[in-house]
Amino acid sequence: MSTRSYRSPLREEQVRATRRAIVAAAHDLFVEQGYARTTIDAVAERAGVSRKTVFTAVGGKAILLKLALDWALVGDDEPVPMADRPETREQMAQTDPARLVHLWALRMSEIEARVARLALVMGAAADADPEVATVHESSERGRRGGARAFVSRLREIGGLRPDVDPDRATAIAVVLSEPLLYERLVVEAGWSVAEYAAWMEQAAVAALLPS
Repeated sequence: MSTRSYRSPLREEQVRATRRAIVAAAHDLFVEQGYARTTIDAVAERAGVSRKTVFTAVGGKAILLKLALDWALVGDDEPVPMADRPETREQMAQTDPARLVHLWALRMSEIEARVARLALVMGAAADADPEVATVHESSERGRRGGARAFVSRLREIGGLRPDVDPDRATAIAVVLSEPLLYERLVVEAGWSVAEYAAWMEQAAVAALLPS
């Protein structure tokens, strides 16, 4: 006799909801008190689950940190890569350099609003924890890749100024999307996210677009 696997949508959604609660609890605790001081027991208590459930549903602290960052980057827990998101597709379809820079700055500011604090926590913890260092390097690699894709599109549509080569332009885009800038200008100086996005756009226009 053949057997069929049985899938319960309700059960799957319950498992997913548990993962969301655990990762959300870890995210908040990492931001509130740092990586080293956040314990699995504290995550379990905040999420309303057992310590065992944290490990079985998600994993250890480094995995919690990675998922918290990954989900904050895209804004949800859907298994859709950043490159396939509608906002990214819209940005990469632009043929007007000024419009491309505007959308890039707007998108980066929205992402930084979700990830900047957590990214800084991760950067601080990376020096002391090899697992976190691996997650941090992967995150930075992704950020550099995103900057390079933006610059490549800008160059494709003839929007990159001739005296700035792609590597230099990528380095500029990486710096402009640095989480520490968001921390200094929005969190500490009190700028709105809209003001931060406008500043980022002005800086990118001045540095990357032809006069």
